[in-house]
Amino acid sequence: MKLDAVDREILRILQDDGRITNVELARRVGISAPPCLRRVRALEDAGLITGFHAALDAPALGYPLTVFAMVGLRSQAEDDLRAFEALAAGWPLVRECFMLQGEIDFMLKIVARDLAEFRPF
Repeated sequence: MKLDAVDREILRILQDDGRITNVELARRVGISAPPCLRRVRALEDAGLITGFHAALDAPALGYPLTVFAMVGLRSQAEDDLRAFEALAAGWPLVRECFMLQGEIDFMLKIVARDLAEFRPF
């Protein structure tokens, strides 16, 4: 899908506010509501918009501790990297997992209620 300036602006705005109404989104990008909605649906159909998510306040939900852990693996074979990603996806405290290039293979974003909950992890 070839993106024009309006498509890129739609994506930028939706990243900032995924709950914006179509009417307001159309107003901000300078087009009417029906073509704006068609563009958003086309961006979804093309896989450029993969979903809409809520940003949660971890401390308010009882997880005031955020830790970033750097992980190095003994092997960087593709199968081993994918296996680690799958393993990390099953750990309840891990909220995000990023593959890195260089000395560190992965960075994990971990949330916990306190250090006592995090330490065994």
